[in-house]
Parts: sequence; structure tokens; C-alpha cells
Amino acid sequence: MLPAAAHAQVDTASPAGEWRTFGDDGAKPRGVVRITEKDGVFTGTIVRSLVPGEDPNKMCSRCTDERRDKLLRGMAILTGMKSVDGEYRNGEILDPDTGHTYRCILRMADNGRRLIVRGYVGIPLLGRTQEWLRAE
Repeated sequence: MLPAAAHAQVDTASPAGEWRTFGDDGAKPRGVVRITEKDGVFTGTIVRSLVPGEDPNKMCSRCTDERRDKLLRGMAILTGMKSVDGEYRNGEILDPDTGHTYRCILRMADNGRRLIVRGYVGIPLLGRTQEWLRAE
């Protein structure tokens, strides 16, 4: 019988898996996002909030698309990401706090333990970067 850790192995070269996200300060835990892959396209869905006291049934009141007034838990906030030259790009990321969507680039770091998430408008230079930590 294999040890339990052997069953929990993940592909550290892929962003697929669960990630702990952080606020803009980079220190306060914000939530958990599960990234899945289907036919080479990666999608990230909110699993749960890590903000103490936040309503687990919080809605996206600031979203301006079909996600408006929908439950955040279970919502796809990262869509259309594809592997291109060692990065994941050509998709979008939603900031559920503002309702804005941004173009996005993902890069794996630290042997797959960190995910560098760059959201931007127009060109990557005009944006902001967050680091997410693998939760698995």
C-alpha cells in the first residue's frame, strides 16, 4: 500500500490544483481557488473565503457580466488560460471585489509551490502581480 502522500501528488509544472490567494498587501489570506484543466484550457473557481467573518453566501454585487449577483463560492474567476512558451496566458481574471476583469498571465515558481498571477489592462506593464501559494 502506498503512503497517503503518494496519493496527494500534484503536477508541479501545471497550475492545476488548489491555491491560497492573498489580499493586495500579499500578507492577509483571502481565499482558496481551484484551478482545473480541460482540453488544454485552465479555469480557476473560488472554493471558499479565508477572510474571518466573511459571509459564505457573499454575492458578486459589483460584477458587470453574467456573474452579477451570483454566489462567489463556485464562481469561475480565472478563465481561458492556455500554456504558451512556459507561461499560461490568453485568458482573463476577475477581481470580485471590484467587478473588473483583466487580461492575465500565470507563471509557476518555486518548483510549483507558488503561482505568479499578473492581471493587466492593455499591456502587462500596466497591471499588478499577486503570488498564490499551493494549498495541497
